Amino acid sequence: MEVLHEGKGQLICCGQPMQLLEEKIEEQGMEKHLPVIEKINDRVKVRIGSTPHPMETNHYIEWTEIITKDGVIRRFLSPGMAPEAEFEVKSDIFQERAYCNIHGLWVKKEV
Repeated sequence: MEVLHEGKGQLICCGQPMQLLEEKIEEQGMEKHLPVIEKINDRVKVRIGSTPHPMETNHYIEWTEIITKDGVIRRFLSPGMAPEAEFEVKSDIFQERAYCNIHGLWVKKEV
């Protein structure tokens, strides 16, 4: 669910109120979640964690995305895959985000 325009009321899914995901910007615990970005000309390689994040059946990165002035580009990952993705970008990156199925949403803001 992505909210484009804030309004009144409460979002509900499956009969339960939805909660806004809190962005985490500093590492916590043993697993590493913050994206590491490597720029190569008009491509960007994103690795999740300064040491690779686990990609096990019960604990893995579900998706990673980059946000630029041109929009959002997302890549979905699955258990057994490497915790990384490549993107073709034509403008500056504002944010890179990754979602862990256990530890939630992680964000690296570009400068």
